[in-house]
Amino acid sequence: MKQLWTTPKATNKRQIGNHYEALAKRHLTQQGLIEVADNFNAKCGEIDLIMRDLECIVFIEVKYRQNRHFGLAQEMVTASKARKLQKTATLWLMNQGLSPYTTEFRFDIVAIHNNGHDINWIQNAITQG
Repeated sequence: MKQLWTTPKATNKRQIGNHYEALAKRHLTQQGLIEVADNFNAKCGEIDLIMRDLECIVFIEVKYRQNRHFGLAQEMVTASKARKLQKTATLWLMNQGLSPYTTEFRFDIVAIHNNGHDINWIQNAITQG
């Protein structure tokens, strides 16, 4: 069985992103989350992973940095990116027939460093407001 934490033999950013999103999904599944969808795209943005934690819908942004010389992966989620995630999540909820006012949901970040050896799952990383 191939170990997921090895450096991906990818040729482009999308393939590298897919590799680390799969690693994040595996890590979160091991923590008890259930996969709902991945790579939801809309005009207003993209959500890497959508999972369920008991009754809570979890919108997950996966960020990878090869090393920490230029900052942590989670620092790459800017205020602008957070707003796009919130708009995209609202659209996804509405597409599912769910109300953003009555449905429990949150935004998490999975920050990955050191070729997947260091995974930091940050719950409630983005707050509505």
